[in-house]
Amino acid sequence: MSTRPTYRIAPSILSADFTRLGEEVRTVIEAGADWIHFDVMDNHYVPNLSFGPMICSALKPIAKTAAGVAVPIDVHLMVQPVDALAQAFADAGADFISFHPDASTHVHRSVQAIKARGCKAGLVFNPAASLEVLDWTIDDIDLILIMSVNPGFGGQGFIDSALRKIEDARKRITATGRDIRLEVDGGIKGDNIARVAAAGADTFVAGSAIFGKPDYKGVIDGMRAQLAR
Repeated sequence: MSTRPTYRIAPSILSADFTRLGEEVRTVIEAGADWIHFDVMDNHYVPNLSFGPMICSALKPIAKTAAGVAVPIDVHLMVQPVDALAQAFADAGADFISFHPDASTHVHRSVQAIKARGCKAGLVFNPAASLEVLDWTIDDIDLILIMSVNPGFGGQGFIDSALRKIEDARKRITATGRDIRLEVDGGIKGDNIARVAAAGADTFVAGSAIFGKPDYKGVIDGMRAQLAR
């Protein structure tokens, strides 16, 4: 008997209104967000600059449901080098920390350092990046994040070739028998989320598709309705 996968919607605060960021996080959690996604950019590895661990530390106490259940903070590091900032985000309360393999001199050591701080570790793959590093690291990670846009800016359109990479990553995860989240970031909307899920993803980052819209709950509910089909 097959079981339906557990899907996660992870709104990216990169698209939130920073003049009222705490309120935005509370509102999107009330609307049904499963995780809160941080897109951390350093204006070096990617051509943009976003925010640092102080934002994570400030938001951690309010990243809770009305019942007081903590909502995981999911940090995507688009930075080089990786290790020092990964440690800072771990200390600031991150639950998941993912990084790009080509941004680390020693990928396995970076994974170990993240997990030693009590966080779950993930690897991120750009649209043209090979998944080959998973041959040597998949048994040690908790999350694979497939970029379906080029990293650095929000609001981009979905790159369809990412679907093949998602399928490949799902096969690799299935072969391990482990519970590894398969996350997709970039251009996720209600009209394509079902295709992305069909390719094998179970966790979906959405920024401009949610933040800035008049009804966050309506958008998230619409995404869940598409996933239910």
